[in-house]
Parts: sequence; C-alpha cells; structure tokens
Amino acid sequence: MSFTTEVKEELSRVEPVCSHCIGATLAALIRIEGTLLLSGMGQYRLEVATDAPVVARFVIKALHEIFGLKTDLTMRRSVLHKTPNWLIEVPSQKGLNAALRVLGVLDKEGHLERGISIDLVKKRCCSAAYLRGVFLGSGFIANPKGDFHFEITVETQTMANDVVELMASAGIVAKVTERRNSFTIYLKSGSAISSFLALVGAHQCALKMENERVLKSVRNDVNRRVNAEIANQAKTAQASIGQIKTIRHVLEHHDIKTLPKALQDYIRLRVSYPDASLKELGEMANPPLSKSAIYHRVRRLEQIEKELPHTKKS
Repeated sequence: MSFTTEVKEELSRVEPVCSHCIGATLAALIRIEGTLLLSGMGQYRLEVATDAPVVARFVIKALHEIFGLKTDLTMRRSVLHKTPNWLIEVPSQKGLNAALRVLGVLDKEGHLERGISIDLVKKRCCSAAYLRGVFLGSGFIANPKGDFHFEITVETQTMANDVVELMASAGIVAKVTERRNSFTIYLKSGSAISSFLALVGAHQCALKMENERVLKSVRNDVNRRVNAEIANQAKTAQASIGQIKTIRHVLEHHDIKTLPKALQDYIRLRVSYPDASLKELGEMANPPLSKSAIYHRVRRLEQIEKELPHTKKS
C-alpha cells in the first residue's frame, strides 16, 4: 500500500465534528473528481470518477444519506495500466440541482461556481473537512522514507488560490505551480506536511511522518558529524606530514641533543605518534601539555628550519 493510499484510508474513517462536515468533504470531492453534464434544459447529471474505493464508498454513502439521491456504480479497468477505477453516476433527478447548489458546484443563480463557496467553510472544522475532501480527491504524498513531497491538483487558478487560502488560515504555507491544463498545490517541508495531515484528521499518518522526519534529522546530524570528523582527521594527517618533514629537515642539520629539551620531547612524541593531533600529543607528554604549548614547539621548530641553508624538503 502506498503512503497516499494509507492516508486516504485513514481520512475516510474520520468522524465529522459537526453535521455540516460531511457535506464539506463531499463538496470538495465533487469539485475535484466530478464532471457535471447537461441533461436537458437547466437539468444536470453528475459523474464522479476515482481510483480509490474508500472515496467511492464515501461519495455514494454521503449522496444517499444527505440528499437521498440515486447513484449507479461501475468499476472500470484501465487497459494500459490494468488498475481499477470506479465511476459513480448520479442521473438527472429531483433534488440534484438543489444538492449541487448546497455543495457549491452551482451558485444561487444556477451558474457554475468558480471557487469555494464561503458557506461550506464558515467553521474551522468544516474548513478542515473541505481540505480533507480535496486531498481525498487528488492528493498525493510521497513515501516519507524518501524525499518529502505533497501535492494536490485542481483545474482552475481560482480553486487553487482558494485551497491555498484555506491552508494558510490554518498556518500552512503552500505554493502553486501551473502544469498544462491544471494547477498543482504543493508542500516540500516535512513539518508542513505533518501539520496538514493532523489538520485533516490523519493523525496516525502524521505521527509516521514526524517519526521519519526525526530519523532523517538524526541521520543528517550524524552524517554532518562524521563528515566533520573525517575532515578534521584529514587536516590532522596533512599537518602531521608537514611537521614530520620539518623534523627530518632540521635533524639533517642538527643533532637532536643540541636542541632544547622541550623540542626534543616534542620530536620524539611526533615521530612516535604520527597520526595524533596536537591535543593528543599534549595529553601524552610528561607532564601533560596544552594544545597551545605543543603548537608553540611546532612553531619554534619551523623557525629553526627557516634559518637553515636553503634546501628543498623531500
């Protein structure tokens, strides 16, 4: 089961907060998945197509219980993709036009409504229910184990803007992009996607998103630390190579016994522990020395090297 299907399964089981919430969800589904067809003068018939059986069940049940409308259900199978698709047909009948007005498909004059009817989303719970229907209709969420991606596709710019405004009223900032003959509303932030899921009632899926988001954050933090450690080790190794070359160059011209004892001790430590950092060398000294004290010895030896006859270090 894809994560999108998992989300839609959970959303189909959400209990309405008030008596108008089911209507708001149904209205969104019809606006997203429905096709309105003329059936005589001023009369219509409605078709709703979906590839999600939970959506088909919801639409049929809501049309029956809220409006008492007759429906026909046909399961179709794509020849190309061999995936099932459900077609709900609502024939022209008494009460259909009135239902279309209530659902915000038609305005009070009987014309097609362009955006979201304000009457459907007056209450916060109904606004969330409408967004639930929008996602049930054309929502997609990528598997949270991969890259975070969420999108909803609608047919008009007005509808896209209204959906974005509804999301913004709940503190979720979405963006819109145009794709051929449709508009896509999308989220890229894991926290924004989790917030949307929680808003529309998919709490279990929101929790799963949050778990994956935390895991990714931990993994990224570990990777950053590992990369930083590798970089530090490489830097330490490079510095150590340079210090050993300096030691070798100085000892080609000076007997170690002629050097100050502090430098003798440093040279023995560095040669004995070529991979150690300056801090680690200081901890191994007797008595222990600070990193700055060891670095001071490195600089003193480099100064002695500069005063030697000019020869190329090997």
